[in-house]
Amino acid sequence: MNGTFRDGVVHLSGNARQRFYDSGGYGRPAGGSDLELAPVEAAHLLYRGDLDAVVDGDSGASLGFREFLTRTDAVLEFVVYKDLRDRGFYLSPARDGWVDPGVDDATDFVVYPRGKGPSDDEIAYRLRVVGERAPLPAASIDEHVLAVVDEDGELTYLGTEWLSPSGTADPPLPDSLDATLTDDRLLVWDPPAALYADGFFGQRLAGRNADSGPLQLSLLEAAYLAHHGCLDVDAATVQGHAEAVEGERFRRRYAAYEALRAAGTVPKSGFKFGADFRVYEEFDGVSDLGHSDKLVRVVEPGHEFLPRELSLDVRLAGGVRKRMVFALTEPSDGIDWLCVERITP
Repeated sequence: MNGTFRDGVVHLSGNARQRFYDSGGYGRPAGGSDLELAPVEAAHLLYRGDLDAVVDGDSGASLGFREFLTRTDAVLEFVVYKDLRDRGFYLSPARDGWVDPGVDDATDFVVYPRGKGPSDDEIAYRLRVVGERAPLPAASIDEHVLAVVDEDGELTYLGTEWLSPSGTADPPLPDSLDATLTDDRLLVWDPPAALYADGFFGQRLAGRNADSGPLQLSLLEAAYLAHHGCLDVDAATVQGHAEAVEGERFRRRYAAYEALRAAGTVPKSGFKFGADFRVYEEFDGVSDLGHSDKLVRVVEPGHEFLPRELSLDVRLAGGVRKRMVFALTEPSDGIDWLCVERITP
C-alpha cells in the first residue's frame, strides 16, 4: 500500500482505516475507509514495511523510509514513537483536531493506557519530545512526561507534576534571644533546647555531638526567626545584611524557605546535594530524625532548564532516595512547586 503526502499529512485509502486505525491505533479516520497519518506514524509504518512508499503530492516522487524520515525531519519523534510502540503503547500525535482539544500546544503525543487506543478517550500521558540541548522554559513544563533524546539516541523519560509542600512540624518559637550577626551566619548564645531539638534550627557550634551550647544559624534561618520576633536583632538588619552577602537571590530563597516552614516542613541546607534545601516532611524532632524527603532548588519563573541540567538534578535526587522539586518564585510573588523525577512508562 502507498500513501500520498500532502499538506503535512499522509493520506491512505482502500482498507486503511480497518488495517491501521481499528487494529493498530494509527492515524485519524478521514471518512469511509480512508485514513490520515501524521508523518511520524507514516515513518513507523514504512520502517515496519506495512507501507511500501509515500508519494509526494507535489513532485510525484516516491519516498521510502530513509527519504521520508529526513524529508519530514521527524527523527526525534520517530525514536520516541517507536520506543513506546515497542513497549506496548498506542499513541497519537497531538495535532490540532486529532485528539482531545484540551491538550496544549506543547504536547507532542498523547499516550494511551496499555490496552487502550484513540477511540477509548482515556489518556495515560501527555508527552513532550525534546533533544538534550533544547532549552525548556520552566513555565512551559505543565505536567508533561518529557521524553529526552540524547545525542546517542538513548531515551530518558521524566515525569513532572505541580505539588504543594506539606509537613507535620509545628515547633514553638522563643522570644528575643541573645544573638550576634557575623559575616555569613548568626550565632545564638544561649538558645532554649527546643529551638534545635523541636524546630531543627541551626547546628551546634561545637558540632553535632554537642548536647548544648551556642547555635549557628544560616542567614535564612536568622531572617525567619528575626521576622517572627525570636531574636534581639531586628528583622530589617538581618535581611539587609543577608542581601548584601547573597544579593537579590537571597530574597527568592527566603520566600521559598518561609513557605516551606509555613507548610509544616523543615528545610535545611541542601549544599551536599547541590540544591538549596533538603526538606523533611514527617518531623517529630531531631531525636527521631529520619531521611529528608525532597531536594529543592529555587529558580526564577522565567528560568530555562537544559535537559542535561534536569537529568543531573533528578539523577542525584533519585540516587539519595529523594524527589527533586524546583521552587519557581519571584521574591514578592507566590511559589509554584514543580516536581521532576525519572519514570519508566
